[in-house]
Amino acid sequence: MSSIANLGLVMRLKNCMILLIAFHCSMYGQEFALLRQQDNLRSIDSIEDKTLYQNLKIVDISHHTTLSFGGSWRFQTESFINGEFDRYASQDNSWYLNRFLAHAHLKAGRNFELFTELGSSLPTNKDDISPVDKDELYINQLFVKYQFTSSWDIAAGRHNMRLGSGRLVDIREGPNVRRSFDFTELNYQNRNFKVKGFFSVPVQPFSGVFDNDYLKFDETFSGIYTTTQLSGTTGVDVYIFYQKDDNALYNSGTENERRTSVGIRHFGNYKKLTYNNEAVYQFGTFGDQHISAWTLSLHIERQTTIMGRDFGLGIKTEAISGDRDATDNKMNTFDALYPRGAYFGRVARFGPSNLIDVHPYINTTFNKWQAEIDYDVFWRYSTEDGVYGAPMTLDYPSTNNKRFIAHQMGANISFEPSSFINIQLESNIVFPGAFLKESSLPDTLYHFVLTTEFRF
Repeated sequence: MSSIANLGLVMRLKNCMILLIAFHCSMYGQEFALLRQQDNLRSIDSIEDKTLYQNLKIVDISHHTTLSFGGSWRFQTESFINGEFDRYASQDNSWYLNRFLAHAHLKAGRNFELFTELGSSLPTNKDDISPVDKDELYINQLFVKYQFTSSWDIAAGRHNMRLGSGRLVDIREGPNVRRSFDFTELNYQNRNFKVKGFFSVPVQPFSGVFDNDYLKFDETFSGIYTTTQLSGTTGVDVYIFYQKDDNALYNSGTENERRTSVGIRHFGNYKKLTYNNEAVYQFGTFGDQHISAWTLSLHIERQTTIMGRDFGLGIKTEAISGDRDATDNKMNTFDALYPRGAYFGRVARFGPSNLIDVHPYINTTFNKWQAEIDYDVFWRYSTEDGVYGAPMTLDYPSTNNKRFIAHQMGANISFEPSSFINIQLESNIVFPGAFLKESSLPDTLYHFVLTTEFRF
């Protein structure tokens, strides 16, 4: 039997096992958070006659001390055709990505927590392996948290960090390896206000076993993040970040960077409208250049009824500055810091820098299915700057004066039979515009990814 057939058989057996376990576990109605340290286990705590799964899920060690366990397995099949807009280039067409996460969460009394999460991210049949594809065994999270009072707490260790809507700081859920930070933070909150002050060092992933860099101070990230709840339906985030990054690369060259970001985000809903709008200004130095960069992001969605079914009609649009002149004493390229790895869809060919995009979409939910169709169009903000990838790599340098980059059409459908299992299919087609065509990248890109995730 061939290796491909063996892999197919193994995957079918795994899927059958997951469906059986998910059917058994779904009877208990547990909900899972994106960051598993935020899982709510109260529904299990309140059950007197627990099943075997519930007894293994959370263990009472002593009065007010519990130890809970959990994890997830995510399997992805991903395929590109003309992945770099060039049909004559090497075609690394299809591959498989496995990500395993397992955690333990100790809560001692009402004040102390210890959370640890191990990960293993493995690709199969992929030739061009990046740091976000493979990490054989690693500490994804390991931190302690102490609650001084009902309002104050402190935490330190390693964790996945997501702030606000994730435009600037996100856990990078799309790729196979999440983003981690070694950190210390102090938090305060009351009924309508909360503030986080933190200092962190991004973890640089490597492909082996427990070999990731840690506490490498050539790149650091710190800040203060506040959230004010103005009413029951709307709020405002105000924040300031400082990033130190030695040997940063932009279209204008490679230099040491010291960048401060000041931002405000207004979010909430009004009647049938949901909104999430954000503005950021950046200043600092890049070598001997002075940084002056900005972004404005608007996102509005309206719930409506079409032919008796509920739909969401929305639009996202962003203007993100780029460098106007590589020879002057100013750096105008916006740095999105640590954004979602799939900022404009899982295809992730363009990152949030030197960009103007308009992104309408429509979505709906029926029973346990969700579906969305979207269209995105991209232009360069500055024709003197290049086009950057999702991790702020200069993927398409400025070799011509064309502004229009590409159209992108996408479709996404997901099925969630229970909170334990989710199946999602996403497809994208990207049509090159004048900038890519003039850069000798004229061919249409096709992308497909099928994701199955089981949580427990």
